[in-house]
Amino acid sequence: MFVKIFGSSVYGVEAIPITVEVNWTSQGKEYCIVGLPDSAIKESVQRVESALKSNKFEMPRTRIVINLAPADIRKTGTAFDLPIAMGILVASEQLAISPLFQEHVIMGELSLDGKLRPIRGALPIALQARKDGYKGLIIPSENSKEAAMVSGLNVYGMESLLDVVEFFKSEGTSKPPIDINIEEKFLNSQIIFQNDFSEVKGQDNIKRALEIAASGGHNVILIGPPGAGKTMLAKRLPSILPPLTLEEALESTKIHSVAGKLPDHSTLISRRPFRSPHHTISDVALVGGGSTPQPGEISLAHNGVLFLDELPEFKRSVLEVMRQPIEERKVSISRAKIAIDFPASFMLIASMNPCPCGFYNHPEKKCACPPGTVSKYLNKISGPLLDRIDLHVEVTPVEFSQLSSIDVHETSEQIRKRVINARKMQQERFKNKRGIYSNALMEASDLKSICQLNKESQQLIKKAMHQLNLSARAYDRILKVSRTIADLDQSIEIKTEHVAEAIHYRNLDREGWGG
Repeated sequence: MFVKIFGSSVYGVEAIPITVEVNWTSQGKEYCIVGLPDSAIKESVQRVESALKSNKFEMPRTRIVINLAPADIRKTGTAFDLPIAMGILVASEQLAISPLFQEHVIMGELSLDGKLRPIRGALPIALQARKDGYKGLIIPSENSKEAAMVSGLNVYGMESLLDVVEFFKSEGTSKPPIDINIEEKFLNSQIIFQNDFSEVKGQDNIKRALEIAASGGHNVILIGPPGAGKTMLAKRLPSILPPLTLEEALESTKIHSVAGKLPDHSTLISRRPFRSPHHTISDVALVGGGSTPQPGEISLAHNGVLFLDELPEFKRSVLEVMRQPIEERKVSISRAKIAIDFPASFMLIASMNPCPCGFYNHPEKKCACPPGTVSKYLNKISGPLLDRIDLHVEVTPVEFSQLSSIDVHETSEQIRKRVINARKMQQERFKNKRGIYSNALMEASDLKSICQLNKESQQLIKKAMHQLNLSARAYDRILKVSRTIADLDQSIEIKTEHVAEAIHYRNLDREGWGG
């Protein structure tokens, strides 16, 4: 008997429909899986056979051909165990064929006793199932809440192979679909943060710089001695970023789902991601890739923050591969037979010591580095990469009087309100431009109309360009930051003081850095 079971396979952060075709014949004894399966799928026959026998079913001792169509696309992973098992049961007439098989996508990994294990990519699979017009999705219970975020699709969380068999025997009455209130849970979880700016003593100028960065989506680098508070400040940046929209939350959740990084018992990424990889990370782990391309850290930070602590300690090759994604907001992974784009629209915040000993330009302590060491240390970060970082902020140590102060400091919520108001201006400005929602994403062609300067401001930026020997890209960055500072002041016009403050945040371009 010939039967079709409908499944799905994840490529990049999207899913494509896969038809599992099972044909049982009376001649021969071997099992055969075709359609470019990987090793995990080829091994599924052993898992399926054990699961069937553990649940009082029989594995046919005749020839079974299983085709994963379309046959010219590589399939990976263990999620095809369940559709293969159901196909064998129907083809061998141990389970009656039902119209429900045509209306549902079935995916899941089987353990040897027939229990269902979670799979990767449940959210993109659910989105594709809805797009293709299926009524429901049958999936392991641990993935059910994640998939149930997709409206207009009945999602059934199953514990075992027997649950799935009973579902089709009862014509879908044995199990109700998962029902969750996505928007209520989403909104309630957006206001909870462990870290708050009210806990930071002093550092008002750094808080101001991070507020500007959050308002315009700008990249930041913090330079200062050990213990000045660079990491502490960076970890509090997400608490002042605008809340995720539901669309952005689904985008981020989809990436984490594909990578298998979705937190336990989580249904939706409701807060902006904050990724902080160690400086020993490889370039593939950072940007994504591998024999079966998977998203890297910069894609996991999509719609959020990528924090690189001690930037010069990262390998040069790792830092250089970020240059294109920072500009294009995506990563293109190309292989001989496949090309995949991963989204990577993130805010980069980096921190570094000014020199190996950490005390170059320190107001009190003397730098112990030999001549030329400071320049060599800073040169680990290429000029093109620094050009792509909008704000260079010098962090100085906090004085004892500030540390011991009992003054009440501004909370993240107060700062966040100003950030949201600035973003509202940008949303209105870019409402007719697809894919642009903050000043940092502004195209070069828009600068002339959106970042118009008066004569005094033009003279100021001309002088800065000449004295600091800035590149054209750095000039664009200054204009974008100036526009963001004006937005924070709710000003339509970019004033001279806005430009002056933006120029101030180019510390690494001025003389005195690099020895």
